[in-house]
Amino acid sequence: MPQCTTERLLTEHLARHGTEVERPVELRAVDVRPDAVEAVLAHPDGRTERLSARYVVGCDGAHSVVRKAAGLTFDGDALPELYMIGDVELDWELPAGYSVRSVSLDQNGEMDDMLVCIPMGARRYWLSMLRPDSPVAPAARAAGTGPATIAVSGVAALDDDPTTPDDTALGSGSGKGPDLQQIQAVLDRLAPEVTTASTLRWSSAFRTSHRLVDRYRSGRLFVAGDAAHINPPIGGQGLNTGVQDAHNLAWKLALVVRGLAEEDLLDTYHAERHPVAQEMVDRTVQHARNVRQVGSGPLNGGDQAQMMLWRQAQLLISYPDSPLTAAERGNLAAGAGPAAGHRAPDCRGLVSDLAAYPRRLFDLLRTPRHVLLLFAGPEHAFGPGAAQLEACASAARRAAHGLLDAYFVTAADVPQDARPVGLRPSRVRDAAGEFRDAYAPRDGEAILVRPDGYVSGRFHPATPERLVEHLGRTFV
Repeated sequence: MPQCTTERLLTEHLARHGTEVERPVELRAVDVRPDAVEAVLAHPDGRTERLSARYVVGCDGAHSVVRKAAGLTFDGDALPELYMIGDVELDWELPAGYSVRSVSLDQNGEMDDMLVCIPMGARRYWLSMLRPDSPVAPAARAAGTGPATIAVSGVAALDDDPTTPDDTALGSGSGKGPDLQQIQAVLDRLAPEVTTASTLRWSSAFRTSHRLVDRYRSGRLFVAGDAAHINPPIGGQGLNTGVQDAHNLAWKLALVVRGLAEEDLLDTYHAERHPVAQEMVDRTVQHARNVRQVGSGPLNGGDQAQMMLWRQAQLLISYPDSPLTAAERGNLAAGAGPAAGHRAPDCRGLVSDLAAYPRRLFDLLRTPRHVLLLFAGPEHAFGPGAAQLEACASAARRAAHGLLDAYFVTAADVPQDARPVGLRPSRVRDAAGEFRDAYAPRDGEAILVRPDGYVSGRFHPATPERLVEHLGRTFV
């Protein structure tokens, strides 16, 4: 999906909640005071505005003003390869929706030519290529010399080197990027089938860098996204990592601002996200430097391909060592669902009393609140067992200041007319058995999911005391 579409969806979502994104407004300076932060903004009409806030989150890119004001380091380096990119339409017959990475190796096995095609629609692609003046730019290719090709999925996020000026003029159109003739020359050398490029929407020239801040927080200042990390464009990792940075921080910041959590909750932002960014930067740099690993042949088996897609989609991220993750008691057996700190998977076929159609678990988790899932098998769907789970739900709600949704999830073999004690929490029935397959819950187990979709803890046996103690790590 093009970045412009992502931005449009986020902007529309914010508008529905009464928040307007002002463009183009420039952050000129940040002044940190003992009790607040003053931001100096420049508007396009020339006026200057000063805003005071308790915290400032710098999502202001690789040249971040916030990062510099916070005194954070941004160590790393630029890769030697120089690239160009163009947004075009291709008339080939390849199936839609697949990315293509086509690489040519010289007689020493080193890359001397490259083409990456990222789908942006039915016929629209972003094409990334080596610039003619790159240190590894191709010489005239001999007829019949074929590239090594691999199909992968993902969207490439581009990151300019913040220390290198862009003084390259490649195309006659923008003065920076390639024109259609230059793009076509690369396609003629490396495309997997004969194709013609047309409808050049934009083009650019860039080089890739890898940089990472030493800290995600400095007092009242935070950084996220490209302000915190930049990396080679492998599978859209930069954009995805930045969005997850923001989600990880947002719910914590909201609780602190409302006085429902202590200030030190904000320290878990660095503790959880910095290792994720470090791994992502290291991996994408390794892939960029070792072209044989990424693009010189087919993946060895479907499991490896699936694992690669999951990693690129960032579905393998976990926070097992976070201060907000509850240690497991009575170690879960292998394959027994997501452990604490891991992403909560979706499942379908949940039937509730108030809906005439099955629901997804993600429908229940799509909330800024914590969610408590109480699994009621035969021993906890009735009587004392159900009363114990209801007591857990009530205690958890109080500990979370009401910012927690609780659900009884009853097993498929529990009679449909089984009713937990009282009217709360709501009940959903695992009619399709997908919750059982995905989570392998034990009868009477409580699974706590954070607002950003990660399992905070699994509690068996579930008791009010254990849940309250654990929620005390987040809430005051």
